[in-house]
Amino acid sequence: MIAPLNEDKNLHAIRRLIDESERIVALTHMSPDGDAIGSATAFRSVMEQIGKDVQIIIPDMMLASLRSLPGARDITDATRYPEFAEKLITEADLIVCLDFNESKRVGKLTGLLEQSKARKILIDHHLNPGTFADVAISHPEMSSTCFLLFKVFCGLELFSEINKQAAESILTGMMTDTGNFSYNAADPDIYVVVSELLKKGVDKEKIYRAQFETHSLNSLRLNAYAMLKKLEVWPDKGAALITLTRDELNRFHYTKGDTEGLVNKALAIPGVVYSAFLREEDGYVKVSMRSLDKFPVNELCREHFSGGGHINAAGGEFNGTLEEAAALFRSLLDTNKSLYLSATHK
Repeated sequence: MIAPLNEDKNLHAIRRLIDESERIVALTHMSPDGDAIGSATAFRSVMEQIGKDVQIIIPDMMLASLRSLPGARDITDATRYPEFAEKLITEADLIVCLDFNESKRVGKLTGLLEQSKARKILIDHHLNPGTFADVAISHPEMSSTCFLLFKVFCGLELFSEINKQAAESILTGMMTDTGNFSYNAADPDIYVVVSELLKKGVDKEKIYRAQFETHSLNSLRLNAYAMLKKLEVWPDKGAALITLTRDELNRFHYTKGDTEGLVNKALAIPGVVYSAFLREEDGYVKVSMRSLDKFPVNELCREHFSGGGHINAAGGEFNGTLEEAAALFRSLLDTNKSLYLSATHK
């Protein structure tokens, strides 16, 4: 048995909204990851089991590794089909917001979301949820939105409607948001849920290979270059940094997802407790951070890189040059040393 949500009032409200709605949209955050796509496709699969049609909209392109998820090819990418995405949101009578805490996390769709007259449900595991939804189930202590969504389904008495396709999506989100259960994964309930998903017929090894062990030749060469030429390490301060310029990315024919997981690599080095990866984009720098133990990379991202996230996995953006972003990170090393010592103190 897994611990119940104890969200009876919200669960009743969610079921009522679903039952009353005919045009349902599931919406994810920008740069949708495994947890976002997994929760959206799982939600649609379960809703189809009870006779509800759900349209999934993503603000921009998903990772190539996620396109094999059941139903992923039927998702509407708002960057490719902006008019259709706008039509779906405008005509929706229910919008289910999955894996994001604030309306601004949907990027160019923010205005449409905020102006929509549709009722809104939020199901998410990030800190500081906004107030834009009519009903919100927010549990930042949970490792992934897919883990939370499984509990929501159970609370809605829809466990039997979780078919193999939905189970595959849920497990994908749980695995990708924990680095295959290597961080934020101490809750015993996680493994009870994994067991139940396996009973639904999911091939865990297949999901692992697709999300963690499948790389293009260009991706392998780019990551090798980054580790050989661009990795900086400060073992006495517990830190590591990788930076990649736009020219370097282009040299290896970078496509979205090619550097997925790169930020984690330096954490294998003894003494390194937190790692940052800075990737130059058009007009800004994308920031990713990961950490071990109790080092709070979410605080670093929130205070210095306009972002946030979880204690061991966070991200943000820097409005400036790559050199300026790297200089800011290096300038924080001495300040962060006390956090490093505190995080590693047993």
